[in-house]
Amino acid sequence: LKAIVPDPPAQVPLGFSSTMASQGFRHSGVAAGMGKQLIVVSCYTRFDNLAHGPRGTEAKRSLYTYSMDPADGQMVLLAITQDEVMNPAFSRFHPRKNLLYTCTESVAENGQIVTWRVCPETGRLSKLASSDAGGTSTCYLTLDRACENMLVVNYWDATIGVFGVDPKQGHVDTARSMFDPNNGRRMKARHDKHVNHSQNDHSAQAERQADPHSHAVILDSYFGRIAFVPDLGMDVIRQFRYDPEAGSLTAAGMIRSGPADQKALGPRYIEFHPTLPMCYVINELASEVSVFEFDLHAAQQLLGSSTENLQHAAPVLRLVQTIRTIPDAFPGKLNTCGRIAVHSAGNFVLVSNRGHDSIAVFRVQHALPRAGMLTMVGNFHTRGATPRHFQFDASGQWLITANQDSDRICVFRFNLANGRLDWTGHEYRVPSPNFVCNVQPHAEEVVELSDERPSDAVAADLATQQVGGGGVLQGGLLRSGATVPLPRINSRL
Repeated sequence: LKAIVPDPPAQVPLGFSSTMASQGFRHSGVAAGMGKQLIVVSCYTRFDNLAHGPRGTEAKRSLYTYSMDPADGQMVLLAITQDEVMNPAFSRFHPRKNLLYTCTESVAENGQIVTWRVCPETGRLSKLASSDAGGTSTCYLTLDRACENMLVVNYWDATIGVFGVDPKQGHVDTARSMFDPNNGRRMKARHDKHVNHSQNDHSAQAERQADPHSHAVILDSYFGRIAFVPDLGMDVIRQFRYDPEAGSLTAAGMIRSGPADQKALGPRYIEFHPTLPMCYVINELASEVSVFEFDLHAAQQLLGSSTENLQHAAPVLRLVQTIRTIPDAFPGKLNTCGRIAVHSAGNFVLVSNRGHDSIAVFRVQHALPRAGMLTMVGNFHTRGATPRHFQFDASGQWLITANQDSDRICVFRFNLANGRLDWTGHEYRVPSPNFVCNVQPHAEEVVELSDERPSDAVAADLATQQVGGGGVLQGGLLRSGATVPLPRINSRL
């Protein structure tokens, strides 16, 4: 069996998605019209069927495509979709095909997973297919390593589905399995009568946490076989064993998303560090980042466990730090967190604050004994209201914020040395922007470096062998300042 080993992290350009490197693919050429990078922004087109309450303008068109000049961060609008798709609120670009996936958000009706073909020359999005997401308020999409399955999260009813991906066309097909943390129980909250999920006082928190609310799903970046699902309603990270062949998720225990004695955490998103065995969870309600170590030994045990023993599997993540995203004197009830992102260079973690209207920047420590832990750099105003999402460009030096409630996207220069965000003055009117997707069109003739996927045992051996600089893995955790260049899977947006 030939293991797939990615290039060392230092050889990956800043801001470059590591998906193709980790999946063993590279471009075979440059397509015509691919000299400019595309930025796709999605918008809310209807407010009355959302869990939260946007205060901007309902969009008449749902997707805007821009080109970005990497020299100065300026953007030019290329295309606006003509297809009527309601409330696309999350996007994922295929690592090999010029396909964009979006999912629609509504508490009243099932979400749709829409597959779009991206024209590299014009930025035009052409609707290819649409599939029922099997649940309401669909909010997150993750392609597995082989791009054979799409893992899908429905926020309102908390279901997590595994959908097949058509091997030729690349569109999302029918559901192969569906996990329901409610076990069929009827939700306490009603879709037609519920608290505004933009609020964060005690009564709002109580209603939001009366039911499970799955908010994301990512696969571990070592084996690609353990799925983590932040449950905002239950204050836990659910862990699952993922079987790509069967297209199934098997529950394997839960991990609290913050300190045991703290209530109303509200885990929203989770992201792995690109080189360290660490991951970061943003707790939306608490306005805090929880830092976890990834326990390789526990991961191996989970993957090797019998199905009947999975419910008793040990946690794969261990909490090592919690740090606040807003100033200490700013009332937490006036803020909820949006996105969390780890910069591709691995030196900074960023979080958006909706209410404080800022991006919190944290420096990642690389020296022992605090490798992977965070220290605050500062908060930087987003030049707009309610930054629901933000995104880096391909170079990692430009950051675009989606200011949902002021109908603006804004561009900042990111200082790679000190983590500062400097306002460029570039802003663009987009009604109710909710998501920014970095799209780098590529030639679809792709050279497969290997058709084989490493077994769990091979991946574990690589984990042990490739710790450089005299570092050792003790109990599956990194105990030196060395990085671990393991086979990785990118889960970033």
